[in-house]
Amino acid sequence: MSLAEITARIHKAEELAGRPVGATELIAVSKVQPNERVEAVLEEGHRVLGENKVQEAAGKWPAFRERFDGVKVHLLGPLQTNKARQAMELFEVIHSVDRPKLAKTLARLAQELGHCPNLFIQVNTGEEEQKAGVMPADADAFVAECRALDLPVVGLMCIPPVDEEPSLHFALLAKIAARNGLEGLSMGMSGDFERAVALGATHVRVGSAIFGARDYG
Repeated sequence: MSLAEITARIHKAEELAGRPVGATELIAVSKVQPNERVEAVLEEGHRVLGENKVQEAAGKWPAFRERFDGVKVHLLGPLQTNKARQAMELFEVIHSVDRPKLAKTLARLAQELGHCPNLFIQVNTGEEEQKAGVMPADADAFVAECRALDLPVVGLMCIPPVDEEPSLHFALLAKIAARNGLEGLSMGMSGDFERAVALGATHVRVGSAIFGARDYG
């Protein structure tokens, strides 16, 4: 499926939901994709990309940024505190703030560096043990804690459980965001982004549907 087709489907979903066309930002998830596929998407004019690992992004994006203006790279995967400084220098947005220790580290580095990427707090809407993110019951307190640290929290992010209806999780995330006065909703991936758009997603994360299947070999 092409970038143009995905964009058209997002716009159609926005229209059906009565939202302004263009209200949802498409993050093309380029993790584990060969550079030529990423380059093809950049050549088409798309500038918002997503990576899961700091190390992979560090090896890929400095060179692409030299060739393509206006690139914005989002960190979607979990962030270890020892990689926080590097992440703050590599990414425009971090979607995976999920614990007090990381929030405090980012706040300290923001003071030191004089800047901080926009941040999304990851909420573990399915309350899955193996998954990162704050529990829904703790989300309000964690948002308040991050704000008290002067962190630029712009929204919430979730990754629904694979075996559950994602719309229930998107609706829960939207509800938590609304009561905390947060507009950003990072939710929806290749298989369910239209449902996420219908429930107010401001950022959808689409990888394999744009780039083709990932080769983890």
